[in-house]
Amino acid sequence: MSESEWVSTSMPYLAPGDSRGPDPWTAETAARGRRGTQRIVHAGEATAPAEVGELLGLPEGEAVVVRRRVMYLDDQPCELTDTYYPVPVARGTPLAGAAKIPGGAVRLLAELGHVGVRVREDVTARLPTANEADELRIEPGEPVLQLTRVTLDADDRPIQVDIMAMPSQRQRLRYELRIE
Repeated sequence: MSESEWVSTSMPYLAPGDSRGPDPWTAETAARGRRGTQRIVHAGEATAPAEVGELLGLPEGEAVVVRRRVMYLDDQPCELTDTYYPVPVARGTPLAGAAKIPGGAVRLLAELGHVGVRVREDVTARLPTANEADELRIEPGEPVLQLTRVTLDADDRPIQVDIMAMPSQRQRLRYELRIE
């Protein structure tokens, strides 16, 4: 694995953290001797894109709360993340604002009574949009990995959808599954 490649696992981002500690991205990168930061480029209500509305089980044109972020690894952009929440879950909470959330969004969701118990992830490869190539500082012909994650609560209701785009040349996704 090269110095610039990042091996990512999903588990640190699924369990509620401690509000006194760093968010999961900062903690994971620090544990590996790296520096992880993020820039929130937008937060607030918007009309759900068709795919997101479908994943959240919302009627077409329904509003959602979205947080758009650029994730950096050692000051190099490594991921674009759009996180969507149903309005009844996130309206009027820090999820709808542009400030960093102490301990991360999953911790805040748990405090608000929305605990994820099941996650579904789909990974695809595609070419980046012009904006994605620019934000990630990659060539337009360099593929990105798109990870789409749906988090569901104990009643099997979707409470969060994440859509992430990552440069394929600098990213490796790792899944470890325990059969019980």
